[in-house]
Amino acid sequence: MKDRVVKMMKSMLLLLILLGVVSGRRTQLLKGLPATSTVEENAAAGVSVYTFNVTVSPLSSEGVAMLPTIVNSNPLTEAFVIESKGDLEYRVVTTGNPVLDYETMPKSFDLQIFVEDTTGRTDLSVLTVRVTDKNERPVFRGNMAIQTVTIYVLERTPPECIYQVDAADPENAELKYSLLPASVPFLVLESGAIFSTKEFDFEKDPHCYFLNITVTDPDGLNSTKTVNINIININDERPYFTIKQRIYRIPEEQSPGTIVANITAKDPDDEDSPSRLFYSIQSSDRYFSINPSTGVLQVTGRIDRDALPLRLHPNVSLIVRVEDSPSSGHASEMQITIIIDDINDNPPECNPSTFRKEANENMTAGTFLLDLRNYCKDIDVDPSNNRFNFTGLSGFGSNNFALESTVSGRLVMTESIDLENPANLRVEVYSLTVRVQDIACPNYSSKYPFYTSFDIFLCYIIYIYIRIKPVNEFFPVFSNLSYEFNVPEITKVGSSIGRVNARDKDWPPSVITYSIVAGGGTRDYTNIFWISPTKGDVKILARLDYETSQKHILTVQASDQEKTATASVTVNVLEVNDEEPVCSPNFSSFQIPVSLAVGTNINGFRIECQDRDSDPRSFRYFINEGNTNNHFTFSPSAGSNTSRLILASRFDYESGLDTNWIYRLRVYITDDNLLSARDKTTHLIKTGMVTLSIRVIPNPTTVITTTPGFTVVTKRENLYSESAWYVPFVITLGSLLLLGLLGYLGFLLATWVRTRCPLAGKADGAFLINAPEKKKPKKEEIVTMTKLNTVFDGEARDPVTGKMYEFNTWSGARRWKKSSEPLQLAPAVQVTSSATEDSGQGTDRAEAPSKKEPSEKRKEPTAEKKTAAKPLARQSEIPG
Repeated sequence: MKDRVVKMMKSMLLLLILLGVVSGRRTQLLKGLPATSTVEENAAAGVSVYTFNVTVSPLSSEGVAMLPTIVNSNPLTEAFVIESKGDLEYRVVTTGNPVLDYETMPKSFDLQIFVEDTTGRTDLSVLTVRVTDKNERPVFRGNMAIQTVTIYVLERTPPECIYQVDAADPENAELKYSLLPASVPFLVLESGAIFSTKEFDFEKDPHCYFLNITVTDPDGLNSTKTVNINIININDERPYFTIKQRIYRIPEEQSPGTIVANITAKDPDDEDSPSRLFYSIQSSDRYFSINPSTGVLQVTGRIDRDALPLRLHPNVSLIVRVEDSPSSGHASEMQITIIIDDINDNPPECNPSTFRKEANENMTAGTFLLDLRNYCKDIDVDPSNNRFNFTGLSGFGSNNFALESTVSGRLVMTESIDLENPANLRVEVYSLTVRVQDIACPNYSSKYPFYTSFDIFLCYIIYIYIRIKPVNEFFPVFSNLSYEFNVPEITKVGSSIGRVNARDKDWPPSVITYSIVAGGGTRDYTNIFWISPTKGDVKILARLDYETSQKHILTVQASDQEKTATASVTVNVLEVNDEEPVCSPNFSSFQIPVSLAVGTNINGFRIECQDRDSDPRSFRYFINEGNTNNHFTFSPSAGSNTSRLILASRFDYESGLDTNWIYRLRVYITDDNLLSARDKTTHLIKTGMVTLSIRVIPNPTTVITTTPGFTVVTKRENLYSESAWYVPFVITLGSLLLLGLLGYLGFLLATWVRTRCPLAGKADGAFLINAPEKKKPKKEEIVTMTKLNTVFDGEARDPVTGKMYEFNTWSGARRWKKSSEPLQLAPAVQVTSSATEDSGQGTDRAEAPSKKEPSEKRKEPTAEKKTAAKPLARQSEIPG
């Protein structure tokens, strides 16, 4: 922006000078101009090009008002400037910006120099400056011209062109290239191409070369640049292991993370820097893993020497692989072997760890019970680690048992055990414990929490439960040799009538079961008694009958599954009044005349009763139901097993005292006649029953004053089920839909009739609306209607109410007869009505003669009216 302002000011100054020159005041002030001068190209700043003087007027005492200035140049340039040398002497010098170049810039410049003295005189003159050529040094172009070029060459690259030097001579002369030092494996051609002369090995050859490239023109001028060549290492070498050890030995059961070995390797490609290698285990292994970066081999899984497969093959072989790249790199492999050593990490174990044995009581001392060594083992592989012994037999009653030796583990009895002996406290089960312990020093881990501490060792505890099996030595014994039970004969079936009890001296007490082995049977039942097998309760299975059997003798057996004992049980049946009187006949029906005399044995009827458990004199007879007015009685009424039916009082139908002609008597016979009033409240009384039906026959001359009548009423009900809730809903909905359909059809029919058949009484098809039209003369219509009355041509009396009613023999219609109305036929009635066209059509309807007339008859007048309306309509069309 500043340069533009300066140029604008110079242009304005030049314009002012030209204006002054043109005005006619130009004077020769520049001495030595115009002139021509030369200057070499590439001249530095301040090189003098030309010297001139300024001549001023004698009248100008102060010299020049404006110093000599280059106001314009052709071509335009800023390569020159005027400097004062003193005493009005000036020179044109180079500015160095831009540098004069013969090959690229104009060869000549015309500089316009302007000067003005103090009197206002001006002068403008031209200095021509010619640029002369000069031989210049060659120059590098491209990257080499501005920086030091670094070239990277991969090792193992065959000899080839690695760089093209770009240089030029300002005079376009032919250039020559050379490089130093000459011992390096590189050369430069005349074209400037740099070639490598060998295949480099980064691990053997120098990693960097510095080449001085010199370019020279024909006159010997030259330029030199340095080229830096770096040899790039490539991954062309296999890494190799630096460790020599191939076999390692570790004990089993090492915790995860335990370091086994530190596998190290080196990559020749990384000789001057730490190798970046990757380690892995090629063979599948569940015990070990290797850190892929550091090569540390460590334990990852449980190593159990005593389990398969290590139990058979304790050596673990691993293929360790090292690579210099995670993928597609160079690799080396090495096999290492890890030997797993056994330790005493497994205590002896017994399966099962709990034993349950049985021994008979009174078994002799020294009897063998259990060999523990058959059930215990130590799974450690090394024989020095799998030896153990049995110690510490303890527990309640352990003094009755012993181990033969700590090595054998055989358990034997030391003395006989009698359960019935009070000294043994009647113990049936003895709880023993035995310790199974390693002989070698253990190295257990926390994976065995069920072991208990014993000194410095850990031991396995075996629990032994020895049950002393009782021997059945004693027979059951009943508390009594015989039992006697008194049972009323009315005792309910299933009732307990007594209990027997037996005991056994064996310990523990034997379970005794009871059974009936003999007796207790009758003619109808094999056994009418049952005994509870566990409790000894005796119960009856059938009803006892004193009259059949008064005593039952049973043989009851008590058993402890091996030994038995018996006892006798006598059941005495006690008599009870449990039989009902049985009378013959128990039903009878007969007829008697109404005039039968009092005291008469009715039809010679006699009743005879029997009771298996009552005296014949204990019977008492009485009529409980049906003896209205006490017309009947029995004689004798008590004290005999026979009695007769006697008429006790006469019948009286004339006065209305008696109304029943049929008597149904229910006679009760009880067996309490011989009991006192107090005994009747406590003793059991049985009652028999006889039913008698007696019809009283009236005399032939007897007039029956009343005739029984009855009315049959039929009642019908519609029962609704709650589960059929949808029935009324469906019926209602269907009815509404049907009514709607019928209404719609009626509307369509009315519309059709109105359009096809115009109403009568309207001429020329006029519509029935109140339109303003000319009135027509009135016309009379004669409508003849016939009213039909229902004719009641018969009468009868209602059998229930006794009222008279009339009926129609043809239709069956009925009505109550009025007392003042004679039976006659009703004549037909004619009805005449008059109608006009103004009022439409009108009819007088005859009232129905009866509310009970069918609906069809009520509609008949309307039908007749419609029939009569048609000829009337035709008559209306006749004029006059």
